[in-house]
Amino acid sequence: MMDDTVVITTSAPGSLMLLGEHAVLHGYHALVGAINRRITVQLTQTETDFVRIFSILGEYQAPLNDLVDHSSFGFVIQAIRQQAEHIPTGFDLKIDSDFSSTIGFGSSAAVTVATHAALMAWIMGEEPHRETLFNQSLKTVHEVQKSGSGSDVAASVFGGMVGYTTAPEFHPLELSVPLTAVYCGYKTPTPEVILKVEQMRNEDPAKYERIYATIDASVMEAIDGLRNHDFPAFGEVLNRNQELMDEIGVNTPELQEIVSALQAAPDVFGAKISGSGLGDCAIGVGYADLAGLAYPVHRLEITSAGILYHG
Repeated sequence: MMDDTVVITTSAPGSLMLLGEHAVLHGYHALVGAINRRITVQLTQTETDFVRIFSILGEYQAPLNDLVDHSSFGFVIQAIRQQAEHIPTGFDLKIDSDFSSTIGFGSSAAVTVATHAALMAWIMGEEPHRETLFNQSLKTVHEVQKSGSGSDVAASVFGGMVGYTTAPEFHPLELSVPLTAVYCGYKTPTPEVILKVEQMRNEDPAKYERIYATIDASVMEAIDGLRNHDFPAFGEVLNRNQELMDEIGVNTPELQEIVSALQAAPDVFGAKISGSGLGDCAIGVGYADLAGLAYPVHRLEITSAGILYHG
């Protein structure tokens, strides 16, 4: 190994969508939060021309100039492809995660951001501007996923709570907020949910424009409440937006059972579906045990720490 071998370690937080699902895809505001569960990437320069990836999801090896697709590492490989012409040698990439990729905690955005941050810090010799990191990461997500607002990317880059539009426009709030997230046991891929909602929207555009405008106003109301640390007001906004998610058509019996249990918990201010819906997670502001609920319960916090460089 070379005496001056480059080793760069970065980490990015997962995220949860708090408000604005589906509406954000049409230019309206969303509110997303970075959570205290992270994905860490360690990049180690090698003397070869190969890229090797090591993760709990498996291992990968390919020449830097001929990266083949891999179902477990699509976002990472695309990030490398975007930077490949500036990468001087082969390298190893070790990926560790605090949470499962099967739960809707924004793992794809987090690993994309952490990978770009490590590559760009190596290539540039310094930490990239956050807006540049956001743009490169969002490009990767769009290449792989073909859809998505970039809200989760914004949370992984900036941390805290971020009021966001696809313009892009950022309203970061550095707050620590307790959350209870409950996974309903299954999820429908986000592109499938988006397609279904868009089909329903095409059948009744006036209805959905009304819903999205109401959501947009709710986000701004929530941001004002959070700036004043008014969690009860924030919780009320979440409760109202659960009704809107139901009206959009992305609620399920399992999600409604979880939301109702969270809303009834004494230390929870409000609750709703988090993410595109038709499965995945619901969240409540505050901590709840929910011992009688037959679903995995996660106690989380909104964290102010976005992308971090550890060396």
